[in-house]
Amino acid sequence: MAKRLLDCTASELAAFSKKDLLESMAGCEGRVMVSETIGITQPLLNDVTNAEYAAALGADVLLLNMFDVQQPVVQALPKVAPEETVRELKRLTGRVIGINLEPVDPVLAASNDGTLWQMSAGRLATSENAVKAADMGVDMVLLTGNPGNGVANEAIVAALREMKAAAGDRLILAAGKMHGAGILSQSGASIMTLQDAQEFIDAGADIVLVPAPGTVPGITVEAVHELASYVHSRGALLMTAIGTSQEGADTATIRQIALWCKMAGADLHHIGDTGVPGMALPQNILAYSIAIRGERHTYHRMASSINR
Repeated sequence: MAKRLLDCTASELAAFSKKDLLESMAGCEGRVMVSETIGITQPLLNDVTNAEYAAALGADVLLLNMFDVQQPVVQALPKVAPEETVRELKRLTGRVIGINLEPVDPVLAASNDGTLWQMSAGRLATSENAVKAADMGVDMVLLTGNPGNGVANEAIVAALREMKAAAGDRLILAAGKMHGAGILSQSGASIMTLQDAQEFIDAGADIVLVPAPGTVPGITVEAVHELASYVHSRGALLMTAIGTSQEGADTATIRQIALWCKMAGADLHHIGDTGVPGMALPQNILAYSIAIRGERHTYHRMASSINR
């Protein structure tokens, strides 16, 4: 059994295999903090990446949204060769790094042309992009969808099968939507059903993502608990997600959601990237972390040197 992520140093995490990482996450018993950030926007601290900022606030896993594996950009990152972008971020933070890839409907995704969410080839959920991500040092790929991009659960299943075959031994594969992602028939309580969870796991998902209770209409503690029980019975992990800009709510709301997620059975707790454009409100990352694991583990993660 791998050492639990809560207690791991940067050098220990760097040496972990995919199997080790999954065991390490499971061993934390619902206390893994995942912070999603955007690298193409102006960082909140100007000359420090949003990912570094989130790491400093206690995040265990840094999830990069809008990250193009063919043309990688992380604002404020020291200049390195494109293929070294992820490894440089790992060097600076000592954290597990994940990225989003999206199996979009190109017709629906076209509605985002000219906006922040506009799609690019290196963000598509293809086996080629998954292999490239693994080559760059990415630890986890989340198959999901940004607002309006037209990502259906059926498309996630198809992409999972391809990625499992191409790079499933090198990448943790997570899958699920934080909101409807442009598919109204798969919104609200219909975002994730037990059948969807079954199909995701059958197709190769190591982690199933569901909206956090209180973030999407109809997603309750009871509904997530039912999904968590099934996911765990299949040997997979469950990640709850705040992807509805409530990462910009007040800290009392964040603490309430955090405890609901833990009650429901979350193994990993995701907080989104648009409290302000680019990341959650900094105080909410800290508040969420303390709510699910207390000050001791939060400050331990914050204080532990990347040189250990």
